[in-house]
Amino acid sequence: MDSQQLYRFSMTSSAGLPNMSSFSTFPSLQNGLLGSLKVGIGNSPDSPFSSHFDSDNLSAFSDNYEQQNSGETLSGISVSYNSALETNRYLHKSVSSVDNLKGSLQLYSARRSLPPSCNQIVQHALLELETALMAPDDNEVTASNSSLGESIKETASGPRYRSWGHVSQGSQYIQNQPSHATSSSRQSNEVVHVEKRRKLEEESSLQAFPSGDLKQLLIACAKAMAENNIQDFNRLIEMARNAVSINGEPIQRLGAYMVEGLVARKEASGNSIYRALKCREPEGEELLTYMHLLYEICPYLKFGYMAANGAIAEACRNEDYIHIIDFQIAQGTQWMTLLQALAARPGGAPHVRITGIDDPVSRYARGHGLEVVGKRLALMSKKFGIPVEFHGIPVFGPDVTRDMLDIRHGEALAVNFPLQLHHTADESVDVNNPRDGLLRLVKSLSPKVVTLVEQESNTNTTPFFNRFIETLDYYLAIFESIDVTLSRNSKERINVEQHCLARDIVNVIACEGKERIERHELFGKWKSRLTMAGFTQCPLSSYVNSVIRSLLRCYSEHYTLVEKDGAMLLGWKNRNLISASAWH
Repeated sequence: MDSQQLYRFSMTSSAGLPNMSSFSTFPSLQNGLLGSLKVGIGNSPDSPFSSHFDSDNLSAFSDNYEQQNSGETLSGISVSYNSALETNRYLHKSVSSVDNLKGSLQLYSARRSLPPSCNQIVQHALLELETALMAPDDNEVTASNSSLGESIKETASGPRYRSWGHVSQGSQYIQNQPSHATSSSRQSNEVVHVEKRRKLEEESSLQAFPSGDLKQLLIACAKAMAENNIQDFNRLIEMARNAVSINGEPIQRLGAYMVEGLVARKEASGNSIYRALKCREPEGEELLTYMHLLYEICPYLKFGYMAANGAIAEACRNEDYIHIIDFQIAQGTQWMTLLQALAARPGGAPHVRITGIDDPVSRYARGHGLEVVGKRLALMSKKFGIPVEFHGIPVFGPDVTRDMLDIRHGEALAVNFPLQLHHTADESVDVNNPRDGLLRLVKSLSPKVVTLVEQESNTNTTPFFNRFIETLDYYLAIFESIDVTLSRNSKERINVEQHCLARDIVNVIACEGKERIERHELFGKWKSRLTMAGFTQCPLSSYVNSVIRSLLRCYSEHYTLVEKDGAMLLGWKNRNLISASAWH
């Protein structure tokens, strides 16, 4: 069977009109392409990280006011945006060819942080996992041991800015107003008395923070903001600016972006005006390098892919026709090992149809449209001899209708939500509750399995001050996990944190209402939503658990994996970060 017979590719516009195309030859693509991550960041011009760090890759930040489009919705883990106008800007960015993507990742391969053997273990284990889960019921499944990988924590270079321990207290931050001589000594004495009392009050307030406790200083800034105490906020935020550094300790690096979020929140002009924090966006292939680096040094995305693919492989192991609806297709990387495992199935390869939901930001992150994903899947179809049909839908998740999905009788349907569903607004933002509405739509399709991977954080309806503390705790764990693999003076690390993490941090802190896209919920809340929509939870395979646990040895010993309420949770030390669950 030739490749034209094996593979079909179609696109559906937002109007639901299909366009069909076929591929017979495909450019060679490197296997390392991965799903897109959240990108972008911005700040005000007086940001502590607005100057360049000896590299054109670091961003020059600028301020822009934008009116938020009330009809926005975001998809992807990957990528997020803060306004509809920004999305339109993305659509006009120049796109990169497949060859450019390949060249970018080849450039990156020379500086990969994990040992090559560990990367081979991960790829092998993914394939072995999915193959084993599709084996006959009477076959005993055992997990193979992975070789150990060790992460080396680099020593930190000195921060560009003064550390919190070196920040002077009190009068350094007080601008004394000159006293003007008057004809009355009594009036002069009163002015001096008032000035002294003001200075004592400010010094007392500033001295309330122990030397070196940047975390408490950031919390104090947020508290002043929450209480609308602008005078204290201005004084405290200036102290925080002098304490943060994008190449310092994890709390200093995270603090730099949280300070920017606080300043953006303060400078917002009314409820309807969103202060957009933006920087020079990297081109598609450059951005993919940052994404790939984060993918390699941290197991978060690998964990989500393995858990979801394991559940799908197990649910569809005896099916001849499989339809996968991916609500954040990104690069399509998640499906490469699954297709390989399905192709090697003892009973023969099934016919696989993949529907990829896209959005303009995901397109921008890829450096091209869904055609890139189609070509990658076509390459897999030809290489492994498995019939694959790809259907691209370039719309936001909540805008998807049943007619766009082309549901066919006799297909086993699998629906995948990879760190994406939290971008859909719920009843606290839109009375129509698009989040639960999307789940009801999926339920009406009668899927055989639904996989959900989400950040284990509580930022959806939480009031600002509590949300700030939650965000500080959550992302501090992520920044610490990055710290054990990439050195603090690494330009690559700075770019990864700026382009893959910081934008989300700023959005959570600076925005409210429809402008706030990042609305994470804990697994318990997701469980309630799915149960109310009519789903029943199915436990994840113990084999998946054992394989993931063994693969974590390639990373830091501080990563944790626990089972809770039928879900698996990946964490750092004592903080759960990502949850994975399966439903039918």
